[in-house]
Amino acid sequence: MPLFAMISQFVLGLSIIVGLHELGHMLFAKLFGMRVESYTIGFPPKLIQFKWGETVYGLGAIPLGGSVKIAGMIDESLDTAHLGDNPQPWEFRAKPAWQRLLVILGGIIFNVVSGILIAIAITFSLGDNYVAKDEVNKHGIVPNAIGASLGFQEGDQITHINGRDFIKFTDVMEPHTLLEVGGYYTVIRQGQVIRIAIPPNFLEQLADHQDQGSFVAPLMPFEVGEVQQPSQAARAGLQRGDRIIEVAGQATPYFHQLRASLAAHTGKPVSIKYVRDGIEYHTTAQVDTTGKIGFWPRILLNYVHQKYSVFQAIAIGTKRAFEVVRTNLLALRKLITRQVSLSKSLSGPIGIAQIFGKRFDWIHFWSITGFLSMILAFTNLLPIPALDGGHAVLISYEMIVGRRLSDKFLAITQKIGLAILLLLIGYAIFNDLHKLF
Repeated sequence: MPLFAMISQFVLGLSIIVGLHELGHMLFAKLFGMRVESYTIGFPPKLIQFKWGETVYGLGAIPLGGSVKIAGMIDESLDTAHLGDNPQPWEFRAKPAWQRLLVILGGIIFNVVSGILIAIAITFSLGDNYVAKDEVNKHGIVPNAIGASLGFQEGDQITHINGRDFIKFTDVMEPHTLLEVGGYYTVIRQGQVIRIAIPPNFLEQLADHQDQGSFVAPLMPFEVGEVQQPSQAARAGLQRGDRIIEVAGQATPYFHQLRASLAAHTGKPVSIKYVRDGIEYHTTAQVDTTGKIGFWPRILLNYVHQKYSVFQAIAIGTKRAFEVVRTNLLALRKLITRQVSLSKSLSGPIGIAQIFGKRFDWIHFWSITGFLSMILAFTNLLPIPALDGGHAVLISYEMIVGRRLSDKFLAITQKIGLAILLLLIGYAIFNDLHKLF
């Protein structure tokens, strides 16, 4: 079932994104009187096909792309048989350059608009739930192994990112933070101000590390929440609201210390000191084979829950959608300057499917779908022949110099672009399989 959930989300999400992209091309083409011969989501073999008006609509069995066939356009089909004839009024090549440019950019426009709308809807419906920087800094942070290698120590207080103040603690670990050129954190440690630099390839290092969770986390004071029945915690007499301050002689004011102490005594009884109503008590509990005694903690950090009006959600959601583009631009810059490797940055269908996860959650699904819609828009805008960005560059050249490029030249660039794309897709799939096995 987990695998089915991941695959079904991947197929549905990609079909929505690709369907909207191709719909953008088709609607702009029809708006300007161009004949659209076919609109297809997925690649052959065809599962469904029907004709409505002049256009054949189809659904392919392989959900890795789609296409719109516009009369008189040199596209991935490489159909050039008609180019010897005079252009017909309904053909792509017969239309003014500005109309052809809008048709080419139509898919990107639809992906950007859909990505923004999804971000706005999620922002408005859910608002924000976060721990503020000032709340975390009451206790400080705890790094994992890679966080410690970066230079963080337990109890550090992060006050600025790249010299700028911030509000949400999650900003510390955002991809755009880690990709910033010359990025650094300002930290207060035992009253001293310390600067911790972010290595250019740190995001890559984080992906390689065995512990791919947050490289720093808030120190979390806690108390006993719900006690499972029956459990070792219940047998030991622990109750909701108890503060466990010591396990096996080790102080445990923070939750990660409790977990470490219990994990060190797996399968053994441990002494526990706890506080209830201001009075210290002692008890003993048996730690099970998973390093637990049977209760859920209540973390004593104040979370901020912020709701937004429609207008606030529009502004914040739009900003968040375009933050995806900014992050990809930063990543592309580091890729070009070889600060990160292509093999660790490029993912194919398997990697994309894994982003959706093995549990179906509508909010997570739409968040990832909106995120991928913005990425598809960004990728298609790259000036690579065969991509929308490549077509747009050639049409823009024509508009600037006032001279149209020959159909033969366009066909050659399309072939070169398709070869580049096929190599990249093949490399991405190989890369996915290499990471998987």
